Amino acid sequence: MSYQNILIEKKGKVAILKINRPNALNALNTATISELEKGIKELEDDREVKVVILTGEGKAFVAGADVVEMKDMTAMQAREFSKLGQKVFTKLEDLEKPVIAAVNGFALGGGCELALACDIRIASDKAKLGQPEVNLGIIPGFAGTQRLSRLVGPAKAKELIYTGDMIDAQTALSIGLVNQVVPVEQLMETVLSLAEKIASKGPVAVKLAKTTINKGSETDLTTGSSYEMEAFGMCFSTSEPKEGMGAFLEKRAPNWS
Repeated sequence: MSYQNILIEKKGKVAILKINRPNALNALNTATISELEKGIKELEDDREVKVVILTGEGKAFVAGADVVEMKDMTAMQAREFSKLGQKVFTKLEDLEKPVIAAVNGFALGGGCELALACDIRIASDKAKLGQPEVNLGIIPGFAGTQRLSRLVGPAKAKELIYTGDMIDAQTALSIGLVNQVVPVEQLMETVLSLAEKIASKGPVAVKLAKTTINKGSETDLTTGSSYEMEAFGMCFSTSEPKEGMGAFLEKRAPNWS
């Protein structure tokens, strides 16, 4: 499929989806979000792809939603823009395949929200993150008020959203916003290595683990544990446990056919 604002590259079982508007610091406008939705669907349907890396072209991950497009929106247009972003980011979050955000530079506003919709966030030491929307007289619109508070806790999320402050990668690491910080020149190598490691595991098991964690995190322990029990049982409806345990006992690498 041909795109104007995103790029998709495959490296074995790993796909790299890149936001490609470097002249606008990869700002998210309606066209880019719509292409992102199509790109997610393409990767969802590609049975060869086991893990997705999401990053940005140039010096930004995503600098935010496109202010040029938002500036003259009516209330209803803004609501529809928020609705579109939330729908697409939820599709990314619900993608059965793990998604790793390679946060190479600015991840602000909608960019931070996009990273929040990923499973794992690896940041370069040059990255800057934040939810600066209040500086523009608005609030996060792509579920940032919800995902950020769930990840770093309500108090820290309120501090970041109320002040609109931008934080560096090490601060983001200290509050749990990112999983790891690496030198910028090692970012893609590090993320690709992690993606390949995940892609080498039982694919159905990884999918079920993601679904169970996501669903369980939104409910109480008892309900979440029941999700886990059902998913654990479902693993045994596939050939993966026999192959994985057989390989373990035979001291060989598993073949996930």
